[in-house]
Amino acid sequence: MSDPNEPNSSLLGQARKLQAILESAVDAIITIDGQGAITTVNPAAARLFGYEQSEFLGRNVHFLMPEPYHSEHDGYIRNYRSTGRRKIIGIGREVTGRRRDGTLFPMHLAVSEFEMDGRAHFTGIIHDLSDRKATEMALRHAQKMEAMGQLTGGIAHDFNNLLTVIIGNLEMLESKLTSPSQRELTTEALEAADLGARLTTRLLAFARRSHLEPESVNLNSFVVGLTDMLHRTLGATIYLSNALTPNLWSARVDPSQVESAIVNLAVNARDAMPDGGRLLIETGNAAIDAEMSGRLDGLPPGDYVRLSVSDTGMGMSHAVRERAFEPFFTTKGQGRGTGLGLSMIYGFAKQSGGLAMIDSTGDKGTTVTIYLPRYRVEPPRAAEDGDAEVTAPGAGQTILAVEDDDRLRKLTVSRLTQLGYVVLSAASGAEALERLATSQGVDLLFTDVVMPGGMSGYELRLQARALYPHMPVLLTSGYAEELAGNRTAHEDLKVLRKPYRLAELAAAIADALKL
Repeated sequence: MSDPNEPNSSLLGQARKLQAILESAVDAIITIDGQGAITTVNPAAARLFGYEQSEFLGRNVHFLMPEPYHSEHDGYIRNYRSTGRRKIIGIGREVTGRRRDGTLFPMHLAVSEFEMDGRAHFTGIIHDLSDRKATEMALRHAQKMEAMGQLTGGIAHDFNNLLTVIIGNLEMLESKLTSPSQRELTTEALEAADLGARLTTRLLAFARRSHLEPESVNLNSFVVGLTDMLHRTLGATIYLSNALTPNLWSARVDPSQVESAIVNLAVNARDAMPDGGRLLIETGNAAIDAEMSGRLDGLPPGDYVRLSVSDTGMGMSHAVRERAFEPFFTTKGQGRGTGLGLSMIYGFAKQSGGLAMIDSTGDKGTTVTIYLPRYRVEPPRAAEDGDAEVTAPGAGQTILAVEDDDRLRKLTVSRLTQLGYVVLSAASGAEALERLATSQGVDLLFTDVVMPGGMSGYELRLQARALYPHMPVLLTSGYAEELAGNRTAHEDLKVLRKPYRLAELAAAIADALKL
């Protein structure tokens, strides 16, 4: 005779099996009856939505949904039961969930129908898409910023060539004027050209194509050194304080970019606190592991120096925060900002091998954090035998100037001649190599970096050095292209950034001739 308790034992075993599956499932699982009331919920659902499991039971499932789904959910069930038309059941789709704290998150919802005790019930399996959506958004953001960087880099390159011609000719004209009113006009024009140069510098910093001049620095020193100036800039209604980490690691960055970043962030914070508030500048050492790397837009694991600027201002909405690093995007009134401050900081951090991030919510203030790679100081390179002897500049040395832009090449020849050099010129890398082969005693190669014809100034430098190992080379560029940015550690590139004044040209030539 069979055991009368055997069916009950089998049902109990099935129930325990189902319970074990619910308890161990990574995704949230919720069952509801035909009226939408929750009958079963697993621990993963409790963790995902932020409620205790007991708080789900008996409630209509629409309390986990934002509008318009909250109001329309029960209608979906009635429509399905009366027409059989499916929206999610057996199909699955991406929808939005609402946690206990009111925050919304993306999720994939798969729903199936089953019958129990003659009544229809539904099971929903919910997969949190927050991490995947964040990764997709970070990728789109990176692609968009790279595309905009390429565009701004190209524009700035051409604009810097024009500014170099404008500044150079204005300087030559100024030296020939005797009337004070005429000299005043050229001075104002030169100042306007300098403003244009600063604009392109900020564009290039965003585009990560500016030529940085990194040094080993301690960020604490910069913060302390800028404190007095920031007090005057921020005004009496802003309380400024510092939280500087002792024994802060060094970073190898361009000092001017660091100063500009701190000042820009402080001014932005001031503008976000029109009625006053607190501004905190913090530094710290950050050891980034693989897990943290995932939360920091894929910042490579390693040691970093952290610089944070926090304010108690009005904060940013989600939409503003998503666009804050874009060039020319600003929430300030007309004439109050160019929209390049944060984009410049973003570009500077990325070009330095780090990252800039914004944490901000409306009415709760903003924190901008910059991560810069730790720098371990290496011993200086000893002078090698056979280094070129120092030659006095402006004493008739021969310079080969290579520039594809006709106007800029003509100006460069005139300027170098004015400085006391014998000047040869070439319009391309190939022509420059021919001039080197047929000319005797070229003391310096002065070449643009970006040139048509398949040979860049960097490649010209390598070929010229192969023929004449001790010949100094000075590069000039409207932007620091990837070739110059990817130089190897043993190379000592000399780069003169366009646009430049005559005095800057003279100093750069003299410095290059010392090699």
